[in-house]
Amino acid sequence: MPQLLQQLPDASYADKQTLIKQLAATHDPRVRVVLNALLEGNLYARSSDHQVFITRADGDNLALTDPLTAAPAGTASSDGLTRIGVNNQLRKTLRVALAQFDLSSPDAGVRREAVREMLRAVDAQTVEVLRGRLHEEQDKGVRADIRDGLALADLDSGDADTRLAAVKTLAGSLNLDVYNRLSSMVEQASDGSYGESDPRVRAAAQSSIRAINRWRIFYSGIQTLLFGLSQGSVLVLAAIGLAITFGVMGVINMAHGELMMLGAYTTYVVQLLMPQHIGASILVAIPAAFLVSGLAGIAIERTIVRHLYGRPLETLLATFGLSLVLQQAVRDIFSANNRPVQSPEWISGQLQINQALSITYNRLYIIVFTFVLFLVLLQVLKRTRLGLEVRAVAQNRAMAKAMGIRTEWVDALTFGLGSGIAGIAGVALSQLTNVGPNLGQSYIVDSFMVVVFGGVGNLWGTELGGNALGIVNKLLEPYSGAVLAKIFVLVFLILFIQRRPRGLFPQKGRAADG
Repeated sequence: MPQLLQQLPDASYADKQTLIKQLAATHDPRVRVVLNALLEGNLYARSSDHQVFITRADGDNLALTDPLTAAPAGTASSDGLTRIGVNNQLRKTLRVALAQFDLSSPDAGVRREAVREMLRAVDAQTVEVLRGRLHEEQDKGVRADIRDGLALADLDSGDADTRLAAVKTLAGSLNLDVYNRLSSMVEQASDGSYGESDPRVRAAAQSSIRAINRWRIFYSGIQTLLFGLSQGSVLVLAAIGLAITFGVMGVINMAHGELMMLGAYTTYVVQLLMPQHIGASILVAIPAAFLVSGLAGIAIERTIVRHLYGRPLETLLATFGLSLVLQQAVRDIFSANNRPVQSPEWISGQLQINQALSITYNRLYIIVFTFVLFLVLLQVLKRTRLGLEVRAVAQNRAMAKAMGIRTEWVDALTFGLGSGIAGIAGVALSQLTNVGPNLGQSYIVDSFMVVVFGGVGNLWGTELGGNALGIVNKLLEPYSGAVLAKIFVLVFLILFIQRRPRGLFPQKGRAADG
């Protein structure tokens, strides 16, 4: 290694390419650091003795590191050092050489990325390295990438049988490079010739393309279903609190969206208080938003709603006016501009299931979070004293009052429970959309649609109805566009309610009789 390093400063670009390959062939772990420094332009030679150093900026000078020992070697002025230059061809060679080192990484993701990097500049040496690695690799995904890469290399073979075998190997691949390469083989040029001269290979390529298209359509359908579930989960989150206040109590709360807005702003405030712990702040924001929105809901019920029971039109107008007051209050406190809410690292990114199917982590967490919240709410309503009293009041208020249940406090706590869940929905929505004074207005109409479609006051109806509407909406969007898809869904709901006025799962008791 020392002799090869000493030759780098004076070597031509062609000679540097040879030296880089020779350095990589030593498999010395120190070589990776040197090659990475060369790629990033941080490898210098001292003018006086041609000694090679890895450098980094240190004020007006460069801090030197010995590449052989990794020990600090002092500092020097840039005037006494010469950068070892590279060109585009050398950069490709360096990336492939670094990828060869990464093939031995314990992280399968790193190895997979290394294989893809090597396949960008395939030569005989790369093919040999990958063939050797194929027998050692244990991860199925990495093995599949290596097989695809070797088959792509074989497509350039002069032997038709080798190309035919390669095409058959690539038949089940979802790699876009594979699809493009096979497509080029069956395309007809202006002079009537094809990218692939052998008719057997060309026919096999056409068959492989059809197989790949079938798989891509299949995974596209799954992805649409997942997107529909994520959109449906957002609708369920927005509507599940309303299902309690509107369904159980019969209150048309037009300020429900603003209660979600309070939850979203609570998330923003919690992050301001925990700037160094963004990941934990979301977990803290969930109970905080529940308390803030829940207490706000109790205050609304005690001061306004309880005086308007049995007068739905006046309740609607009063809560609509309250929603405007809450929006203006938020504008006065936080301004009318959207507030930035940062997503934690564990929510960011996407889950890549294969090269044709992926889903972002934030939407995946929304699906899971909505289902967990739904189950918790079911247990609260079925197994707690509050839940028992809520169900009793919903089914027969007079009888519940005669049995000693303080129905006025049940109403307040029920309204508070629904409002608190709206606040939790606001926490989730803060990870998907802008946090601003108008956040709730985007979901209030959809929330009522979900509650009415599922069955007023029925939580299972809200869960299934929200997911059904989300999936249908996503299925229609590719053909009609987002706006028309919503119109079609609305028309469907109108026709459905004409046939089933009480929704998918009609509620029993007072809510149904009203």
